[in-house]
Amino acid sequence: MTSYDSVAGRERYRLTVDVHLILCRDGGRGAEVLLSRRAGDVYAAGLWHLPSGHLDGPHEDMVEAVIREAAEETGVVIDRADVTLAVTVHHRSPFGGARIGLFFEVRRFGGEPRVMEPAVCDAMGWYPLDAPAEPMVAYCRAGLDAYRAGRPGAVHFHQPGDPVPYRADGPDRTRLLPGAGDGGNSRD
Repeated sequence: MTSYDSVAGRERYRLTVDVHLILCRDGGRGAEVLLSRRAGDVYAAGLWHLPSGHLDGPHEDMVEAVIREAAEETGVVIDRADVTLAVTVHHRSPFGGARIGLFFEVRRFGGEPRVMEPAVCDAMGWYPLDAPAEPMVAYCRAGLDAYRAGRPGAVHFHQPGDPVPYRADGPDRTRLLPGAGDGGNSRD
């Protein structure tokens, strides 16, 4: 189905919608987040990322999608009431494609996380929120940076030729966005 602007009669711009799971727990040295390493014939293989995926279609809402992805990728069970929208990221890849990423915080869940899809994930572990695993997908890192800063959103627009992995010595393409009534609070 093609969507047209009723006034201009042209196709509307569309973006892919991703959901990302910020699964948190209190570790010995502070907050920890679950990360998985992408593997196989997938985008960004070998890089660390939050468990994530796409909405399956118009029948699935964003909370259902993150709960489904969590079960499929990590084996954890999440109750809808324990899902909190934390950050929205508008991302453009170095290849030009764009997407919207919705990052959800979950602190209560059932089960122990484990690799459920070994064809696309070869490792999983808990990492300090302030020192995530590297190398990490820069888009995912932008979402975590916004989350750590207590910001509701970010724009992360790669330029052509930028690396896919986050690099501390690389170009900073993340612009954190303030929220309504943002008093500069942060999670640090």
